[in-house]
Amino acid sequence: MDMPFDAVNESSDEELLTAYGRGDARAARVLTMRLTPWVLSYAARLTGDRAEAEDVAQEAMLRLWRVAPDWRVGEAKVTTWLYRVVTNLCTDRLRRRRGQGLDEVPEPPDDAPGAEARLQQAARVDALQQALGTLPARQRQAVVLRHVEGLANPEIAEIMEISTEAVESLTARGKRALAAALAPRRQELGFEDD
Repeated sequence: MDMPFDAVNESSDEELLTAYGRGDARAARVLTMRLTPWVLSYAARLTGDRAEAEDVAQEAMLRLWRVAPDWRVGEAKVTTWLYRVVTNLCTDRLRRRRGQGLDEVPEPPDDAPGAEARLQQAARVDALQQALGTLPARQRQAVVLRHVEGLANPEIAEIMEISTEAVESLTARGKRALAAALAPRRQELGFEDD
């Protein structure tokens, strides 16, 4: 039996997943529209590759649909579960990628827009992504979850299966490393002091 239309849009992720597990296709559509954009964004930040991020997002959502019939409300938030799955999928892909030679890695596509402000923003995003790529994997995950995804430290601790103090330490070290990596590029990226 499908949920009433208004209830579907106002339901929590957990309620929607449970409804999908009982066969409610509308709940699945709403949950897919709600979760897929941030799953894709998070995967792109971790992998640095949009195509790989799309594959990760698709696999993560498929895994979510597979667990729907057995989902136990109250044990974990759907988003926490998804962050953990996406993190693991990205980590696996990054490990496999390390085995590739530099010449085998495809050049990233140049999607630079024409407007100067958009070019500047693209350069900043690129610089941040490159700097994130230099961080150790756990620091990168903590920094992305905290400062890009905007999650609180206790939720990050649950996702990464570490203590809150460890999250604080990882994000602090990651922020310092990012600041040091980006400092020489301040002027180039348009962050000139007045």
